[in-house]
Parts: sequence; C-alpha cells; structure tokens
Amino acid sequence: MNLRTMCGALALGLVVAPGVALADDPYDPQMRTQAARERDRAIIRKLNQQELARVRERDARYAEGWAQWRSGGRDERADDYAQAQREYEDRMAQWRRAVAACRAGHYEYCAR
Repeated sequence: MNLRTMCGALALGLVVAPGVALADDPYDPQMRTQAARERDRAIIRKLNQQELARVRERDARYAEGWAQWRSGGRDERADDYAQAQREYEDRMAQWRRAVAACRAGHYEYCAR
C-alpha cells in the first residue's frame, strides 16, 4: 500500500468517525423529544420488518431447494458434475492403459 492510499484512507476515517461515534449516543439532543424517539423507533421497526421479510423469503427459497433435493428432483449442477467425473475417470483409465502398454515395451504409447 503506498503512502497516498494510506493518507486517503486515514482522511476518510477521520471524516466518517465523528458520525459513527454519535450514532448510538443516548444524550443526542435530537432524541430528547418523545416524538423524535417514536419516529426513531418506527424507522427501526420498519427496517427490522423489511429484513425479516427478506430473510423469510431467502429461507423459503432454501427450503424449496432442499425439498426438491430430498425428493430426488433433477439438479443440473449435480448432473454436470457426474458427467465431468465420468469423463475424468475415462481419461485416467486411458492414461493407465497407455502407461501399462509403455512399460510392457509398446513404446508408441510412451509419448502420449
């Protein structure tokens, strides 16, 4: 990391740090009124509900995928992997036969 990058990161940290430090200040003057605290609670509640909905939707997708997997549903990635594994095993078998033939004196198999 060069000096210019380090100085830039330090400057950014100094600019952002005061805002972060006051984020959870219980003595924040803007939170002294009941209306401000209620508005803050409402915003936090809304954010929490949105996150809960997002997590539930994600978990539903996961559950659907697992249910499909358990029921033996087709998984293209698994099929692709199985095909690649078969091709690898075929190539390895050919190579082993070529090695055996080379060692047996069939030198035309040695250069493969």
